[in-house]
Amino acid sequence: MGYLDEQFCQIEDLQDEASPNFTEEVVSLFFKNSTRLMTNIEQAIIGVSRMKNECTSFRNSCGDENAEGCMRSFQNLKREHGVLRQKLESYFQLLRQAGPAVTATRPRGM
Repeated sequence: MGYLDEQFCQIEDLQDEASPNFTEEVVSLFFKNSTRLMTNIEQAIIGVSRMKNECTSFRNSCGDENAEGCMRSFQNLKREHGVLRQKLESYFQLLRQAGPAVTATRPRGM
């Protein structure tokens, strides 16, 4: 399977003498935007993992009737919730800036 498709050829067709580096500029913009999006997705995934860990800690502390542990875990959970929210908001903002062509697609059968 090739990496480039008909859309790439269409972009190349837009390149002319007036804009000889058009394709390169479009590709550079793609990598700049996609790298930021992937970084934000990675940070959000890490945030989700931290939230899960804090939820587990909170549940365990409550199950052990450890009031101090419950409060500590709950405070950590609130902090991680805020961080995750911020990361996801940044991700969605980048998606809006990038436009509809950059949205994620699901593999067939999902």
